[in-house]
Amino acid sequence: MTGNTDVVVIGGGYAGVLAANRLTKRDDVTVTLINPRSAFVERVRLHQVVGGSHAAVVDYREILGERVQLVVDTVARIDAPGRSVALASGDTVGYDHLIYAVGSGSAGSRVPGVAEFAYPIATLEEAQRLRTVVDAAPATAAVAVVGAGSTGIEVAAELAEAGRAVTLVCGEVLGPYLHPRVRRSVAKRLAALGVSVLEGPDAKVTAVARDTVGLSGGRALRSAVTVWTAGFGVPDLAARSGLSTDALGRLLTDETLTSVDDVRIVAAGDCAAPSDMPLRMSCQTARPLGAHAADTVLARIAGAQPEAIDVGFFGQCVALGRRAATVQIASKDDTANRYYIGGRLAAGIKERACRGVVEELVDEARKPGSFTWGFKDDKRRQLLQAKQSEALTTR
Repeated sequence: MTGNTDVVVIGGGYAGVLAANRLTKRDDVTVTLINPRSAFVERVRLHQVVGGSHAAVVDYREILGERVQLVVDTVARIDAPGRSVALASGDTVGYDHLIYAVGSGSAGSRVPGVAEFAYPIATLEEAQRLRTVVDAAPATAAVAVVGAGSTGIEVAAELAEAGRAVTLVCGEVLGPYLHPRVRRSVAKRLAALGVSVLEGPDAKVTAVARDTVGLSGGRALRSAVTVWTAGFGVPDLAARSGLSTDALGRLLTDETLTSVDDVRIVAAGDCAAPSDMPLRMSCQTARPLGAHAADTVLARIAGAQPEAIDVGFFGQCVALGRRAATVQIASKDDTANRYYIGGRLAAGIKERACRGVVEELVDEARKPGSFTWGFKDDKRRQLLQAKQSEALTTR
């Protein structure tokens, strides 16, 4: 390809920023990053926004490369045949290649009362709103946190450490990702903070009212403030634009992260479903996928064949208040094992990790191509081959 190449990146989260910065490796590429906010959000710190210990925002001027143009707007529709995106402001931006990195947000719930009386925290605005509600509530007000994944655990611990009376409603089990040994350690720390943990078949939420949470066991749990962390969803932009998605709305791609519909559209982060086998939604996944999406586009510009993704995991860091955390160790295929790091040491690791991901974005802005990811998952390729073999035998 000769001449200048225009690449549009939709979404300014971890994946989108890393991809945008990495694209500037080539001087003949013009990069436009479109994002609805004028500041970068550290989503891994949203529980700290609720607790009042961190603002969780970074100025884009600190983390974006000088050659990346930031457009603060919302993409209303992708016109794949016309190679352009329509913005909510009425403007249109054309592209030669597009990186789809819209991230994830709160998932809708069919549980009665959730929309009216519960507070999600998947976005900065939601976390800020919840912070205002918590501040306005009496010091003795009961708080129920629904959902016992990492977000629910972190919010419950943060609020309990601030003196709030918190009940963590797990639905089934505390920390589904965690190994049982690690789960027991987390439960011990939550108990020390004063968090009441409800698990088992009687701890599923059936309804939410203004001051109660109805449970499957028939209990009505008092709750002046109900926090909803049960599940995440993705924006429906791809589906609304006529692109193929999975059941959750993630863009269906091949193993190079290229859309199954259009070779000029590449996905990254939470909104990508490579081979309909999506990776865990997390900052840990977003960064290498953002880098890989950029590399796929750069390969196509150079006339080369893009490589398949090869992303492995190390585990999960879960904050347990401001002075403790748990680092759950996992195999590279994201299977949690019995090993973990806890206490203050883990809290230091968690904080260093949060700072480190921002530093990675800064480094990529200064030296595009510097980001590397050492964790590789050999099992994914085996699972993909098995899936392809099964598809052939069922035809």
